[in-house]
Amino acid sequence: MDARRITGQTKIMLLMADPVSHVVGTEAITAHMRAAGHDFVCVPVHVGARDLATALQALSRFQNCLGSGVTIPHKIPVLSLLDELTPRARRIGSVNYIRRDVDGKLTGDNVDGSGFVRGATEAGIPPAGLRVLLLGAGGAGRSLGFALAEAGVAELVISNRNRAKASDLADAVSVAYPGAAVRCGEADATGFDMVVNATSLGMIGKEDGDPLDFATLSADMVVADIVMKPEKPGFCRRPKPGVAACCSVAR
Repeated sequence: MDARRITGQTKIMLLMADPVSHVVGTEAITAHMRAAGHDFVCVPVHVGARDLATALQALSRFQNCLGSGVTIPHKIPVLSLLDELTPRARRIGSVNYIRRDVDGKLTGDNVDGSGFVRGATEAGIPPAGLRVLLLGAGGAGRSLGFALAEAGVAELVISNRNRAKASDLADAVSVAYPGAAVRCGEADATGFDMVVNATSLGMIGKEDGDPLDFATLSADMVVADIVMKPEKPGFCRRPKPGVAACCSVAR
């Protein structure tokens, strides 16, 4: 299949974001689907917060559109605008993919966390049994929190600039996984096996500020960052020499 060919038979997937300049996953999604033999293209669309409801109404009427990805800042606001949520998305409280059925029904799911765990495991770093510091409790952070608990981490500590959000997420994960050791805490990596930045700090346009004090990192830690652009954000460039890196997530 000619990767450049787009016709009236091509199925379309959108990816809604604001801003949209950092989005890189559309190319990978298109390549994956075309390699599997599908006449398909994924397209980034810049949708502001006040236009999100209108964009979703339009999506429901685009008959050759299969759905849409959802990223910053829409992952939580989109919840109330969809026809249905998967049990996973309802539990997590955020959405990063929307399926459009043939009748226009929109169903939200969230695979941020499961994608991260799968990526880390395939990279030879299964989270099970690790003490993990999760930085961020927004849309992506929520998904990672649930997925890491499900993966069987030894301890999960959630840190967020708004401590109430970190506490709320820790409580929600504890309810879903009562056997997991989950709590909110400070952005101090001392003693952890894995540190995950699920904030937008380090993304192009948000370079000011660091998610934690890099001096608390050590050479035996795994450092992960879900920032999409630049490919290697400051959090993964600046740790001490010898610190392992796993700078990837479902893209």
